[in-house]
Amino acid sequence: MSSQRVLLSECRHPQQSVLMPEVVHAAYYRDSYRVEPAHRELTVSDAFHAIFMHRPTWMKFIMLGRNYLVSLFGVVVPAKAEIMHPRMRSDYQVGEKIGAWPIFYLSSEELVAGRDNSHLDFRLSIVRVEEGQAISIVVSTVCLVHNWFGRGYTQLIRPFHRWGVKYLIRRAILAGRL
Repeated sequence: MSSQRVLLSECRHPQQSVLMPEVVHAAYYRDSYRVEPAHRELTVSDAFHAIFMHRPTWMKFIMLGRNYLVSLFGVVVPAKAEIMHPRMRSDYQVGEKIGAWPIFYLSSEELVAGRDNSHLDFRLSIVRVEEGQAISIVVSTVCLVHNWFGRGYTQLIRPFHRWGVKYLIRRAILAGRL
């Protein structure tokens, strides 16, 4: 690893994202984190795999518990197998799932996955940003809420989400996947 590499920093949602700026700015919740990958050839799907497909078992169990609780309120949740044993592939298309989430957009520069539900719609965007010789990966979450349950859920989960995403990114860096 280069000593000049910025491991992880909070940033703005990238302007080149397909998620429209007015949607991002109107979101009830949004966050973005930038990392300079050690592997310059990393694709957006590779970055997703590196970060989200290697969750520790304790985190998977927490997600299963969360899924059980919110399913009691009619929220559509991923299957247990999608959490416990996510399938990695080398090739994806829009409409297929990557991990537990349907893909809404996919190009060489960006992957947008997420889920639409009655309480909120969320998008996870992974953008590959090339600025001269520098390459960064920006991981963003955007949540649009629809009702009181979505607002309450987002308020409750926000600190865990922020910590969890940063934890997974740092873990991917330390493991040499990113």
